[in-house]
Amino acid sequence: MENLYPYLWLILIVILILIEAATVSLTTIWLAGGALFALFFSMLSLPLYAQITVFLLISIILIIFTRPVAIKHLKIGKYKTNADLLIGQTGIVLKDIFEHKTGQVKVKGQIWTAVAESEDFIAADTEVVVKAIEGVKLVVISAEQ
Repeated sequence: MENLYPYLWLILIVILILIEAATVSLTTIWLAGGALFALFFSMLSLPLYAQITVFLLISIILIIFTRPVAIKHLKIGKYKTNADLLIGQTGIVLKDIFEHKTGQVKVKGQIWTAVAESEDFIAADTEVVVKAIEGVKLVVISAEQ
């Protein structure tokens, strides 16, 4: 039975890579890395419990240390839009922004519905800075802050 372990690890690697290729979610690729190390250990005729331990340890280490870096650089799950370019831009309040009520802000020639990030009231003709976008509304703060 021990001679079958390398083949089982190889089959597992192929299955995990196929799942990753189908989903592109950066989840099973780390397990495939752990299975690759377990494959090497199985070729050294180490007991199954050692192979499984190596598989689990390497998979966990890869998930903890390399997944965040890969997600950051590959930007998985985040779609940037042109609206994202408005964050950090300044604009002018056209219609007063009250607490719990939206107003209007003109940024880069476009008129947007806006809400105040923390202030109770921002008067018309006040310069504001766009802090975020929530749905179709800009979240703004007074530029004087």
